[in-house]
Amino acid sequence: DPGAGPGPGVPAGGHLLTDEIVRALDAEGTAVQRPELGSLVAAVPLDPQARAEAETAVAAVDDEAVRLRSAVKARDGFFTTFCISPYSRYIARWCARRGLTPNQVTTASLLTALIAAACAATGTRGGYVAAGVLLLFSFVLDCTDGQLARYSLQYSTMGAWLDATFDRAKEYAYYAGLALGAARGGDDVWALALGAMVLQSCRHVIDFSFNEANVDATAATTSGAAGKAVVGTPTAALSSKLDSVGWTVWVRRMIVLPIGERWAGIAVLTALTTPRIVFYALLVGCAFAACYTTAGRVLRSVTRKAIRTERAATALGDLSDSGPLAEGVAVLLRGAARRLPSALPFLFAFAGGAAVVATAAFTRVGGPWPVVGAAVYVLLSGLAVSRPLKGALDWLVPPVFRAAEYSTVLLLAARSEVNGALPAAFGLVAAVAYHHYDTVYRIRGGTGSPPHWLVRTVLGHEGRTLLVTALAAVLVTRNTDFTTALTVLTAAVALVVLYESIRFWVSSGAPAVHDEGETA
Repeated sequence: DPGAGPGPGVPAGGHLLTDEIVRALDAEGTAVQRPELGSLVAAVPLDPQARAEAETAVAAVDDEAVRLRSAVKARDGFFTTFCISPYSRYIARWCARRGLTPNQVTTASLLTALIAAACAATGTRGGYVAAGVLLLFSFVLDCTDGQLARYSLQYSTMGAWLDATFDRAKEYAYYAGLALGAARGGDDVWALALGAMVLQSCRHVIDFSFNEANVDATAATTSGAAGKAVVGTPTAALSSKLDSVGWTVWVRRMIVLPIGERWAGIAVLTALTTPRIVFYALLVGCAFAACYTTAGRVLRSVTRKAIRTERAATALGDLSDSGPLAEGVAVLLRGAARRLPSALPFLFAFAGGAAVVATAAFTRVGGPWPVVGAAVYVLLSGLAVSRPLKGALDWLVPPVFRAAEYSTVLLLAARSEVNGALPAAFGLVAAVAYHHYDTVYRIRGGTGSPPHWLVRTVLGHEGRTLLVTALAAVLVTRNTDFTTALTVLTAAVALVVLYESIRFWVSSGAPAVHDEGETA
């Protein structure tokens, strides 16, 4: 009853108690979240006229239009925002009205991408055109499943895990399809396909590692004129200035080649050119994007001087995927390592990675030097994780390990000149990458890393690298089937990690989080 005086929480002066609390919090420097209402209406009317005005404003809101707009991610790439979302939201509504679930749409997206890969594998121009069209349609469905989940409020752990996993499976299966299609035409591009997968996976782990290292970090601060903390870096200031100019936001989102731009480019180039050109363009574009984002993050890291938490150090340690060999070295040398400068973990990881990659690239595959390089890698990778990863550049340790392991497998397979070694190496890297992505999604979902027995069973990054170099040294020299050895190793790793991953996500009820990790 408006005539009964102020309601609960409304003092006699007519000011809301919540407003007084917010002002007090602001005065104390406490951050207060103020959500954007957009076209929604929120009001606390204090008199009959204000109530009537609020009711009129509420009635004027088109609830269905708001639901459709809310189904679309607020921050996305240029291609997705302007070329997909304007109509995919209506597909999501169509699916909701027919009782389809987001998981069904996610599965349809996977099946469409696999059919696209099969079309590309035919090696014909018609097959390439069909593959490009189907890949684009698969991406439309990939956007639709999330929009359907937001529109119909159908969220699930299984859905998040399927969405996260299938994105990687679709892209890498398509790479394999392109390589098979090129082989039918007499062009061997398996090394390029594997290189594209290695580069894309390393880009993602850079994103994940940087985010995990800094999500709860405390920046070193200086005292401003007013005595308040001043936090920021020159790169952050430059980024804010660029974001204030509308068109630069979209340019910056496009040049990092997020999934929408990447898949659109792959689809168009597949239809119009050859698989070799597709992979060349993909490698150049992803390499530029990786250099652009990594350079900015390195500059922020060395200028911000963040103080990282124990949680961040644990997450980076889990992302490192260290096996029993590296752990043994870390335990033996932990006392000595603690007396070394904090910048050394990254330098140890980089030196070890450079040693194993260089010996795989420039020495005889059947000789002892790749094995020696791998042994050095084991030693230095153990030193790298012998202390908590809290240094300014320690978030680069997991990406360096990924690049070292994947690149070593690629180089040994490519230089062995053994028939079928590269496709087998492609399968091995895909299986290991799945394990690493699964680790990321568990950490981001707040469920911790995979069980220790799993990491030990699949040997860790350093154990697998040493094993592959040893297999190459023994089998290539004796002209024994190196391809068979890689295939068996692929099957063993895939079976173990898939079993544990499926068991965990189906039974745990964990809040899986899907974020491609790319700066859109």
